[in-house]
Amino acid sequence: MAREMHRSPVRLGFCPIGKFVFSHEDALRYKRLIGEKLSKWDIECVGIDDAVEDGIVRSVEHVEPVVRHLRARDVDGIFMPHCNFGTEHAAGLIGREMGVPVLLWGPRDEAPLPDGTRLRDSLCGLLASSKVLGSLGVAFTYIGNCRLDDPAFEQGLKDFQRVVSVVKGFRGMRIGLIGQRVDFFWTTIINEGELLDRFGIEVLPLDMMEVVRDVQARADRDGAMYREELRVLSRQVRFEGFADESPLVNVLALRDQMLELAQERGLSGFAVQSFMSICEQLGAMVEFAMAEVSESGYPAACESDIHGAVSCVMLQRASLETEPTFLADFTVRHPEDDNGVLLWHCGFPLGLRKPDAPASLGTHWILPGIPPGSCHWQLKDGEITVARFDGDRGEYRLAAGEGHTIEGPYTQNVYAWMRVDDWPRWERQLIEGPYIHHTGAAYGRHASVLMEACKYIPGLTGEPLGRNAGNE
Repeated sequence: MAREMHRSPVRLGFCPIGKFVFSHEDALRYKRLIGEKLSKWDIECVGIDDAVEDGIVRSVEHVEPVVRHLRARDVDGIFMPHCNFGTEHAAGLIGREMGVPVLLWGPRDEAPLPDGTRLRDSLCGLLASSKVLGSLGVAFTYIGNCRLDDPAFEQGLKDFQRVVSVVKGFRGMRIGLIGQRVDFFWTTIINEGELLDRFGIEVLPLDMMEVVRDVQARADRDGAMYREELRVLSRQVRFEGFADESPLVNVLALRDQMLELAQERGLSGFAVQSFMSICEQLGAMVEFAMAEVSESGYPAACESDIHGAVSCVMLQRASLETEPTFLADFTVRHPEDDNGVLLWHCGFPLGLRKPDAPASLGTHWILPGIPPGSCHWQLKDGEITVARFDGDRGEYRLAAGEGHTIEGPYTQNVYAWMRVDDWPRWERQLIEGPYIHHTGAAYGRHASVLMEACKYIPGLTGEPLGRNAGNE
């Protein structure tokens, strides 16, 4: 059964733009119609009716009260529909002063009236405002000029909401690091100070021995509750290689300890030194605990992969925190499909398991002598987005692409075979970029949202994978 995910809301400022020319009555009509759509689509918005007359920006004098009003309500992005034309200098200044993602759109204008006059020139106003925003260095997202009931309008708004979620989650991200980097994994060496200085991403060290001590105390205190949970879990998961239940109790206690740390320390996710020390101390591999934490809304990356944790947080935010993430290896190419590749590792959320596929916690077939607890199950079918945040020598990129699951041969641990549009091209991009074999992954289509979010993150370049490379 899937766990309920932790979520953070996204709030947009609803900032209609008009002008002293054209029909103010028609602008008010469109402001009302747009507001009704936002309510229908459950998009949380803050209007500006309490800041300016009629809740429409029509003068540069409106900039200061609108900015003050929206800042006080902690909006995460601004939607600026141009309801009859556009007061471009006001729109530009509001965008610059707020410093949050900006969405431009205007309704497609109707035919001129019988006498040749027009109620609106929304498209013309958009062209003016976009120029001013660009001149002021304000990044913005644009929904193509369309009618209120066109599907492109609803999709564009919801995609922007997801973009804002990514940007909000990236700024001030906090990753809890349990244990140090595994010594022979040079691929996960990062510049912690640069992450903090460039992006505001904080790595919070969590002493492994302190975590282990607290886990063991929790296991002793709540052992009966965990043993009952194991009895329920055993209906869908086999436990293999354990002499008794104590190591599995420790795994569940680690899950709850991590969730408590996430809430107490304001963490966005975790990177964990997932072997060997913590496994030896707790008597089991800990990937199932990490999978459970990820399914609860706090992405947990194995092998102390901080950039992997960042990648997963961004992916989860792109889904509006409705899809749990997992950190996979690009492992081997499909034996028959030239565009197929294996996504594989030791612990992905159980809620993503393919229906009726067998599941077990048992031995790890690669690492001899390590305690049992490695996860084994196949993932469900569906569309998957993969993403990797990484960098070298001060240059950071976010690679993202989409594929879908395909049939492939059985393998151990947790896995899915995925087909993409042009794997040889993907492979070359990943090999020649600053990336490693680890990738964040989530079900759904999120690549375009992640690429758009990069507009709003100075110092981060988006890199679409595959045939879309260079076309975004």
